[in-house]
Amino acid sequence: MRRSKTLARIRNGEVVRTAVLGHFIPAYVCHAARAGYDCIWLDLEHRAQDIREIQALLAYAHLYDIDILLRPPTLEKTGLYRYLEDGAAGLLIPHVSTPEKAKMLVDAVKFPPIGDRGLDNAGLDADFHIHDADTYVAWANRETFLTVQIETPEAVRNAEAIAATPGVDAIFVGPGDLGLRLRQTKEMTLDEAFERVAAACAKHGKAWGCPAVSPEELKKRKAQGAQLLVASSEFHSWMTDLKSSISKYD
Repeated sequence: MRRSKTLARIRNGEVVRTAVLGHFIPAYVCHAARAGYDCIWLDLEHRAQDIREIQALLAYAHLYDIDILLRPPTLEKTGLYRYLEDGAAGLLIPHVSTPEKAKMLVDAVKFPPIGDRGLDNAGLDADFHIHDADTYVAWANRETFLTVQIETPEAVRNAEAIAATPGVDAIFVGPGDLGLRLRQTKEMTLDEAFERVAAACAKHGKAWGCPAVSPEELKKRKAQGAQLLVASSEFHSWMTDLKSSISKYD
C-alpha cells in the first residue's frame, strides 16, 4: 500500500504540487509524475468518464506513484468509498457549506473510530487483499484524505466549524462558484473570504488550498498559508500549446 505524497508534503509544511485532468489520458498521469507533481486533481464533477476509465487512471497513478485527488459526481456513501478502494488517494467534495455535511462525508470515507466507512479490504488500495484488516484500516485513515470545498457565503460563515470537524483533512476554496455568489450577495469580497478560510484553517491546524494558476496568485496564496495549490490548468495548457504551435505555420 502506497503512502500519500500529498499528505507527506502537508505534514512537512510544504506546498502540494497539483495538476488537473478531466479526460481519459493515461499518458498525462505518467508525464505529470515525471514532471515532479505530487497530485492530480481528477475532475468528475464537470467531466464524464466511465468507471473502467477511472479505474485505469487510478491504476496508472499507482504505477507512476502520484496521488489522485478525485472530485466525484456523487455523494452516495458506497460510491464515495469505492473510489478510494479503486485507488484514489483523496476525495475533493464540492459545495460543503455546513459542518453537518462535512461530518456526513467523514462518516462515508473514514473508518471507525473516525467515521463509518464500510470495510472490504480487497481493492487496489489494499493491494487486492494481502493485508490484514486492522493494518488496512489504520493505513486508510492515515494515508487517504478528505478535502471539502468552500464555495458559498454560508460555507465561509461556517469555515471554523467545518475546519474543526475531525476527519476533514483539508479545505479547498472554489473561487469560481464562491466568487459568483459573493458578487450577487455583496456579503464580503473574495479576498475577505480567503482571509477568513485561512484564519479558520490556521486555528484548527488544517491544510487549505485553491487554484493558483498565475505566478502572482500562487505567491499570494502561499503567503496566506495555502498548501494545496493547483498551479496548472488542463484547458489553459492545451490552448497555450495550440496557439504556440499554430504560429509555426506562419
